[in-house]
Amino acid sequence: MDLVSVRTVRTPSHRDDLSFGPGEHPLAGGTWLYSEEQPGLTGLVDLTALGWRDTERSAGGLRIAATCTIASLLRVAPEDDWRAWPLVDRCANALLASFKVWNQATVGGNVAVALPAGAITALLVTLDAVAEVWTPDGGERRVPVADLVTGPRTTDLAPGEVIRAFDVPRAALVARTGFRRVSLSPHGRTGALVTARWSASGFVLVVTGATPRPLVLRHAGIPTAAEVDARLEAHDAWYDDPHGSPDWRRAVSRRFAAELVAEALGTTGGAA
Repeated sequence: MDLVSVRTVRTPSHRDDLSFGPGEHPLAGGTWLYSEEQPGLTGLVDLTALGWRDTERSAGGLRIAATCTIASLLRVAPEDDWRAWPLVDRCANALLASFKVWNQATVGGNVAVALPAGAITALLVTLDAVAEVWTPDGGERRVPVADLVTGPRTTDLAPGEVIRAFDVPRAALVARTGFRRVSLSPHGRTGALVTARWSASGFVLVVTGATPRPLVLRHAGIPTAAEVDARLEAHDAWYDDPHGSPDWRRAVSRRFAAELVAEALGTTGGAA
């Protein structure tokens, strides 16, 4: 879609240039911006002009720039002990996008749009990623991705704030992960996406797509299916849109959770 109301496109070269006037919006991949009408949008500020490196490794884990594309993330060669890495491919494919979209869509954009079906959000939440957010006053703050998305199309970002990067801890990268997804049609938008991560330090279950914002359940060890099911049964915020009813989303999420608990127990021999 043409953005007929846009009058200016700015390309900042330094952080000092990164400010937003009335009607301006940050631009990275633009796959959402150009997908529908954007009332009131008069200017774009191109974040890719800042030249952030897509990914950076350290002893503590992996840093992913907000402007890193899905395609670039998929090209990362994981370390030998990054058992969680297959989850990247699974979540990228959950977007049901072509390689053309993968080459433009960014990691930060998928999170910032805050759609319940945002599979990259699910990936980062499952891996305990923390977002570095640049504030308009030149400072920064850090917020877990699980807390960054607050609801459909809403985030914790204040006006003028920009996601700079996501830091994924090594402890999450070396853990095992599981993935379950369903939609109402073979190529439909995600109705429920349930992911899990487990290691000797505990078990994390994440529900997205079926809930307005990521639902994160943590256990010190691998729980029983009944323990997880009781928590999901008690949860009362299930998403309702043409891609699935709340009752259906709750039901499939509970089934997937039981499968992932069984998978975790099978890979650990029942040990927590």
